[in-house]
Amino acid sequence: MLSAASLFLRCITAALAAVLISLPFPAAATHIVKISSPPLEEHWFSILIDDEQVGFYRQTTTRLPEQSGYRIEGSGSVRMKIMGFTKESSSRERYRIGNDLALKEFEVEQTINGSISQLQGALVTGGLLVRRTADGKTTQRLLKVKGTLVPGPVLNLVPLFRGAATGKVYRVQTFDPEEQSIKEVKITLLGEALTPDGQPALKLRNNLYPFVDNDIWIDRQGNTLFESVRDGLVVTKSEPPEKMAAFISGMALAKKDLIYDFSLVRLSQPLQKRPSELAGLWVAIDGYADQIPYLTDGWHQVERETTGRLLFRTGTLRTTPAAAVGPPADALLQPSEGIESDAEEIITKTAELTAGIADEQAKVQALVTWTAAWLEDSIEDGGSALKSLNSKKGNCQTHAKLYTALARAAGIPTRFVSGLVSQDGKGFLYHSWAESWLQDRWVAVDPTFNQVPADPTHLAFFEGNRLQDLTPLVGIIGKISLTILEEQ
Repeated sequence: MLSAASLFLRCITAALAAVLISLPFPAAATHIVKISSPPLEEHWFSILIDDEQVGFYRQTTTRLPEQSGYRIEGSGSVRMKIMGFTKESSSRERYRIGNDLALKEFEVEQTINGSISQLQGALVTGGLLVRRTADGKTTQRLLKVKGTLVPGPVLNLVPLFRGAATGKVYRVQTFDPEEQSIKEVKITLLGEALTPDGQPALKLRNNLYPFVDNDIWIDRQGNTLFESVRDGLVVTKSEPPEKMAAFISGMALAKKDLIYDFSLVRLSQPLQKRPSELAGLWVAIDGYADQIPYLTDGWHQVERETTGRLLFRTGTLRTTPAAAVGPPADALLQPSEGIESDAEEIITKTAELTAGIADEQAKVQALVTWTAAWLEDSIEDGGSALKSLNSKKGNCQTHAKLYTALARAAGIPTRFVSGLVSQDGKGFLYHSWAESWLQDRWVAVDPTFNQVPADPTHLAFFEGNRLQDLTPLVGIIGKISLTILEEQ
């Protein structure tokens, strides 16, 4: 891939201008093995400024039918503040390229400091035809192209596709979506070198950013391992998916600005009713990979069509009884990691809140209402149930953990769940809440919004509050779409 942060760094490169001091690298063989295909797999990257993670990028390359080329899909988000300049940006990109990396067509959606724009383009006779839509207006431009044009995500592959040689300079044209312009980029293969974190690699340098050099380390298959602007001030680094899962799932559930635009599941048509006014909802979710698990025995009804589409029905639009298969597990009455239902403080508070209440649903309402009032909303997870009981603040995960601990201490089987919820009717965000076993069925309750039962827009995907329970989110966020089929 190109610098994974290229869409995000453009506006601050002038501030970063400085002389780049190169590290020495060992001499390399004159010729390097030529490759004929980009790496066909998903890659994750963290974006860091001065060693602090400020964003991420995900890229997937797949082969098109009949060996006609490749599809490259990328998405990411970054929030930068440097030298008094702040920039928040997210992007979703899709490119179709030929077998020689040449750009055929593209779609790019960018949100920069809250401003959304959409670009579509295709290579036509005479150049690249680009259509931009922003603020309800559409404009069209034809950009002249001489020779082969490659998209940013494959810039680093150009030397290996052309038969790389140490010291050779490669010149290539690329399209810059942010500036909507064609640029010539000079790429130099410096030779073999270790990445800053010690991995064997091939080192490239390009002039993609004004005033500063961009150093890149790739392996012999073309995988980007490390990128550095201004000697490591801004770094893009390849990361294992499991590491990114912790970062992204936590940010999404906290609804932080960095992840908000990336994780928001937009609706083409908003809900006709407010979430609190709905009695039932029927939705379809596309893009939910087959290998990712989902809850099938919860408050909602869910089924997978042969096309892979998931259908969720909640409330009055269920077509089967709202009951779980078999009784809940004993574990849902026991303490667990982060949910200390056996702690003396939790037991004492539960007894205080449920004193004189016999009906279990009334107990649930009392615990939910108290949790919503007790915890001050914050974007950070307040930690375990016991810790948040004392700190009195936390995000939706914190609310769900504290309520779950209280409910279990009251003898009500309860589980922590995460999925999607609509807060304004215009889109869905990732959220955590709980399900309690009442009258032989699961009932969704939301201790963040003080809802018993939770409104029908609560669509649970996973059970559990541990990192490993939330890891599947990394395979969903930024990939799924949601369509409203019916609402009551």
